[in-house]
Amino acid sequence: MPRTHTLTASLTTCLCAALLAGCAGLPGGTGGAGATGGAAPASVGPGPRGGVCNAAPAQGVIGKQGTPSVIEQARVASGAAMARLLHPRQAVTLEFNTERLNLVVDANGRITAVRCG
Repeated sequence: MPRTHTLTASLTTCLCAALLAGCAGLPGGTGGAGATGGAAPASVGPGPRGGVCNAAPAQGVIGKQGTPSVIEQARVASGAAMARLLHPRQAVTLEFNTERLNLVVDANGRITAVRCG
């Protein structure tokens, strides 16, 4: 009986360790495999200036094309750690993230709104 108990305890410990490792994520908060695949929003990751988002200084990009350089310009201006483009009728996550800048674009790819979240 003690041998069975030891084996069960060892397997339980290994299972718990594996589950916790899967929850740890990647360094830098980049998320898991689904963070950039499929229909996920185009994102620019953390850069030299990253922290809490303030959309007011980034409003100057409204009307510009949502190119990678414009996204980065807006991200740096806002102080956000990350930025993403939100296209019309695109499915996105709705959790509020104080470190994320959202750039809403129209069907032509022009930025129509800049907000944090």
